[in-house]
Amino acid sequence: MTTSPFLQSIEHFMYAKHYSKQTVKVYTYWIKHFILFHNKKHPRDMGASEVKVFLSYLAVSRNVAARTQATALNALVFLYNQFLNQALPLDMGFKKSHRDRKIPTVLTPTEITLLFQHIRKDLLLPFQLMYGSGLRLSEVLHLRYGDIDYDYGALRIWQSKGRKNRTVTLAKELYPALRNQQCLVEHYHQNDIANPHFSGVYLPFALATKYPNAPKEKTWQFLFPSRHLSADPSTGHIRRHHIHRTSLSKEIKNAGKLSKIEKSISCHTLRHSFATHILANGSDIRTVQEQLGHNDVRTTEIYTHVLKRGASGVQSPLSAILTAE
Repeated sequence: MTTSPFLQSIEHFMYAKHYSKQTVKVYTYWIKHFILFHNKKHPRDMGASEVKVFLSYLAVSRNVAARTQATALNALVFLYNQFLNQALPLDMGFKKSHRDRKIPTVLTPTEITLLFQHIRKDLLLPFQLMYGSGLRLSEVLHLRYGDIDYDYGALRIWQSKGRKNRTVTLAKELYPALRNQQCLVEHYHQNDIANPHFSGVYLPFALATKYPNAPKEKTWQFLFPSRHLSADPSTGHIRRHHIHRTSLSKEIKNAGKLSKIEKSISCHTLRHSFATHILANGSDIRTVQEQLGHNDVRTTEIYTHVLKRGASGVQSPLSAILTAE
């Protein structure tokens, strides 16, 4: 947590509004840098003109990607529109970033196999789900005990990016590992229920109010729980949260080094690989879009550019000549 009283007040405000820990971290990061950019001038004494200058600086001097600039914009719009109640105009006329989106890094199936061989056994299942079901890191961490549908071979993803719900495919080969994981959750749950200080698992939005018994019910517990109880930063209640995202991020970086795969690998690389591989195996672009939870099919179409047959699935005419020789 930040030491700045102003940023701390923003954090508390966001937690009270049920923003995720990651969103709180990202928004306060950009708000902090906005303040530092303007020589620590208080945001109440600034407005649209200062926001315009900062966003233009990000595009022109920092050459950030369009998505990064959009995230900074969202953070500052939240700051002024919701926290300070000083609404920003819709069109501030800042210079927009035109830096092209990078082509995603994708691993081959052989590289995926090699990578998984260097991941700790107790952390392997989350990575298998990222690749096998195309999940974001946050989606894996937010899985609950009851989100697994063994009958239909699916996972239910709730309130993900854009607060959307969706159902994704699940490899049946993971059923034994998932049932073992559920047994671990049951073990923790039995101990937690016996603890008089346990307030139940965190539930988003108004679910805890609508279902007052749900936080202590088994089905709502995180599928990948932390080993230790901790205090909820928004309320101080004692809960068992999910494992920390940095433990998975560090593990995949380390596995990438050990496997000696000469590509930049992150958790999101597994999601990129999932999308590319199911496209290569014949899934249509709309199906891939639904699996990934993209709003716009154009976001999904970037994966056509990394297929072996070239951009948008166009085969090079040179291939026919060389294979005929």
